[in-house]
Amino acid sequence: MTIDAREMGYKEINEALRGGEKEYTVAGCLGQRFIGAEMGGLDLTIEGVPGNALGAYLNGAKITVRGNAQDAVGDTMNDGVITVHGNVGDAAGYAMRGGVIFVKGDAGYRAGIHMKAYRDKVPVIVIGGKAGSFLGEYQAGGVIVVLGLTDNDRRIVGNFPCTGMHGGMMILRSDCADIALPDQVTAKAADADDLENIRGYVAEYCAEFGADEANVMDAPFTVITPNTGNPYKRLYVAN
Repeated sequence: MTIDAREMGYKEINEALRGGEKEYTVAGCLGQRFIGAEMGGLDLTIEGVPGNALGAYLNGAKITVRGNAQDAVGDTMNDGVITVHGNVGDAAGYAMRGGVIFVKGDAGYRAGIHMKAYRDKVPVIVIGGKAGSFLGEYQAGGVIVVLGLTDNDRRIVGNFPCTGMHGGMMILRSDCADIALPDQVTAKAADADDLENIRGYVAEYCAEFGADEANVMDAPFTVITPNTGNPYKRLYVAN
């Protein structure tokens, strides 16, 4: 079922998405916020540019954006998959605790901020391009993968990555020689086990966006985790 969103607000769009169908296309999206919030059991395609907090509190739905998306994609999402065939704004995956976000292109500042694992849920963000400053700020769980595939002169991540990181893992397709990391994290070259842990997500990314999986994986990767003597953990985790 297709919903023409050009003259609709987000409340009207979300009400229409609760109409009982399993598959919807939202056409003519023009920055409406909160599309798909809390939803599960839907296969949703968005044509146009959704506004902030796309898929906030998502609970199992699949959302595909045929273009760019604005800030806070997947804010506090619990489960499901969000796939963006373009770039995303700031704070993608804010406080997400489950599900997967795939971004074909670049991400803005603070992707993965306050990301956390929750019981058996391990959230994952795969950024095919490059990420802005403060990537993984206060990360407490989950996995962030940045592939750096976009053709521009930017570093794979901006300034101050991993600030306050006290859980989870970040894997960058880079030797990270030009990246300043805080003392509270540990960086090492990815080994075979590390690469195997992300191979399935990279394969999904490549299948969705038409990238060459063998070429993507044939590169140095760096794994970043909290330092075992991390003072941030004492600040944010009860002993």
